[in-house]
Amino acid sequence: MRQGFGLDRPILLAYLGLVGAGCRSAPGPVLPEGVQPVTEDQIATWVASTLPRDHLLHRFKWLFKDDRASAGGRGSARIAPPDSLRFDVAGPFGSGAASAVVVGDSALWTEPPDAIAKMVPNYPLMWAMFGIARTPSAGAELRGITDGPTTAWQYAGPSDTVEYVRILGDPVRFAAVVRQRGQMVGRVESELAPDGTPLKARLTVPSAPAQLDLTFLSSTRASFASDIWLPRKP
Repeated sequence: MRQGFGLDRPILLAYLGLVGAGCRSAPGPVLPEGVQPVTEDQIATWVASTLPRDHLLHRFKWLFKDDRASAGGRGSARIAPPDSLRFDVAGPFGSGAASAVVVGDSALWTEPPDAIAKMVPNYPLMWAMFGIARTPSAGAELRGITDGPTTAWQYAGPSDTVEYVRILGDPVRFAAVVRQRGQMVGRVESELAPDGTPLKARLTVPSAPAQLDLTFLSSTRASFASDIWLPRKP
């Protein structure tokens, strides 16, 4: 039996702030009041719907800005299902180059050591920029809704809360919000093609405040050499 709380799409869009979204100091909630408990199987199905089915190479432009300055450049991300990612970014003429390999919610290596922390404060937020949801931690309280093209769900742990929403359409809209001890860590709002190919993504970090935008230039199936997961040689 399907569990959840039905919600009209216009109301949910108002909660998400997906219309006319920008860099805000206090992004609103993803889930409305009144959502109901859902099962682990339901969560597994919803997460699976966001996962890539092939090895993919994404190329993108990035722009980071805060209240002091802005910087941008180009980058690439190689994703191997279900949860392995290698990213490389650099500014103009190769300045500020950074690379990392991430498996799940941890980094195997980063160059420089703060490569991820400088741009993305949280691994679920990083994955959400590619339209991918993470699975809940053990013991998390699970809640959610599903209504027509809209699915939204939440993992509430002792200190961290992760919320997702996915609205089917053209484009598909996907959002994620992460809180730690009640404080907003960040919010991602992404647009994807109907087949799940990412088109653009925005991360808003209200505490900085800061904003990271990705504009995807291409996404192709690819095979990766085994050494792609190794750090660059000095």
